[in-house]
Amino acid sequence: MRSLKILPAALALSAMPLGATAQQLEGTNQVVDRIVAQERAEVQLLRQYAPLVETYIQYLLPDKEKEAPLPKSGKGRFVGRIWVEDQDYHIVRFNGAYGGYSLTSNYFNFDSWRTSVGKNLWLPAFVYVEQGNVHDPKMTRMAFKPFRAQTRLWGYNLGHAHEEQELSKVLIEAPTAINDLADTGNDYTPIQAEHYWNRQAELNVMDYLERKGLLAPQGEVDKVLETVVNNLEVSNGLDIQPEVRCRILMTSTLESFSMGHTVVLSRGLIDVLPDEASLAAILAHELGHLLLGHHVNTQFGFFDTLHFDEKATFRHFDFARSPEEEQAANRKGIELLGNSPYKEHYDTAQLFLQALKNRAKEIPNLISPDLGNRVPTDWTLASAAPSAESEAKPTARVIAALPLGGRIKVDPWNDQLRMLKSKPVGTVAETEKMPFQITPFLFYLTRDNSPVEGKGSVAAKLPGNTKP
Repeated sequence: MRSLKILPAALALSAMPLGATAQQLEGTNQVVDRIVAQERAEVQLLRQYAPLVETYIQYLLPDKEKEAPLPKSGKGRFVGRIWVEDQDYHIVRFNGAYGGYSLTSNYFNFDSWRTSVGKNLWLPAFVYVEQGNVHDPKMTRMAFKPFRAQTRLWGYNLGHAHEEQELSKVLIEAPTAINDLADTGNDYTPIQAEHYWNRQAELNVMDYLERKGLLAPQGEVDKVLETVVNNLEVSNGLDIQPEVRCRILMTSTLESFSMGHTVVLSRGLIDVLPDEASLAAILAHELGHLLLGHHVNTQFGFFDTLHFDEKATFRHFDFARSPEEEQAANRKGIELLGNSPYKEHYDTAQLFLQALKNRAKEIPNLISPDLGNRVPTDWTLASAAPSAESEAKPTARVIAALPLGGRIKVDPWNDQLRMLKSKPVGTVAETEKMPFQITPFLFYLTRDNSPVEGKGSVAAKLPGNTKP
C-alpha cells in the first residue's frame, strides 16, 4: 500500500480566478467530467454487492456547543464537499447534505467515507450523521431532538468467500488412509459423547454466524482476548479442554455470551472498554458460565436447525442466561479475578460498570443485546480487592469508558478486525471523554492495489484520448 493524494473538493475546482485561461477552464471541466463518469461506473459496480448495514442513532444532551445547521440551500441536490483520489478519480468522501435543510426533512448532514479494498475498488464503509444544536431554542419549541448517528457497512465479500453448503457439506477429516483401530479402545463413553455433541452444536452456530457476516473471521483481536483468558486460567490453576476460543460479534451493541468453549464479545463492547482489566472482568464472567457448566442448546447439533430465513437470525438464536445463572457467573468471575494479576486494577473495571449503569437510560438501544446478555452493571467487584472502597469514583485523569469505535478497525471487504494504531492523545478534558458516545469518523486513507479473487474493479475512461 502507499499513501494517497487527495484532490481538493470538486466544487472548489470550479472556483477559478477571474484571470483563468481557457486551457485552465478546459482542464477543470475534464477533471469534473472524469469524476462524474467514474462515479456512474462505481454505482453500477456496487449493484452486485449486498453488504450488511448497521445504523445506530444516539440522541444528544445539552452539554457543550455544537455547530449550527446549514441554512436552506436548494432542494434535490447535494450541497457540500467531496474528496477524490488523484489516480482514477474515485470519490472517497462526501461531506454535506441533500436538498434544503429542514428540521422535519428526511435529509440530514452526513460525512460518508469509502475505503480502498483492491485495485480500482472503493466501497462505502462508514457514514457519520449529526443534526441539530442542543442550544438552539427553535428546536426546543419544535420538540426536535438533536442526534448523532453512525452507519457501518461490511460483508461485501460474503457471497464469494463462503460457498453455499446448506445440508450438503461433506468433510473428510482424515488426511491419511483410515486404519482399523478397533482394538485400541477408541469407543466413546456417554459423557464423552455428550461433550462431543455440545461441541458440535457450538461449532455449527459459530460457523453459521460467520458465514452470515455477524461473526468476524478469526484474527488478531481474537488473540488479544485469548491472551487475557489464558492469564485468568494460569493464575487460577485451570487447564480447560478443549481450549477456550474467543470470537467477535460484528455489531455495535454492548453484549457478550458464551456457548460451550467459545466466548463471544461484541465489537461495540470491546470498543468502549477502557483497559485490559475491564476486558478481563467481562471475560471472567463468561468463563464463569463455562466452568459452571451452564447449558448449551444441543438442538444446534443438527445441521438442519440452522436452515432458516437469515432475516430471523436474532429471533432464532437466544444465548441469554437466566438471572440465576448470571448471578452464579458473577460470583465465579469475582473468584477468578481475585486470583489473577488483574485484581490490582479492579477499580477501572468497576468504574466502567458504574459509568455504563449511569448512562443506561440515555443509550437503551446500545445496551440491548441481539444475541447474548447485557453487561452486568449491578456486578460489584469489590470482593476481588478487599482493601478497596465499595464504590469506585472516577478521578480527573481516569477515562471510565471510551467512545464507540475507540479500539477496532473493520475491513468492510473481508470482515477482518484489527486493533487501531494511533498516537497517544495526551491530556483529555472532561468534556472530551465522551463515554459510549458516537463521534465523527476520520481515516488515514490508503490505496490498495493488490488483486484479490472475487473483487470487481472500475476505472472509467472518458471518450477519446483526452487527459485531465
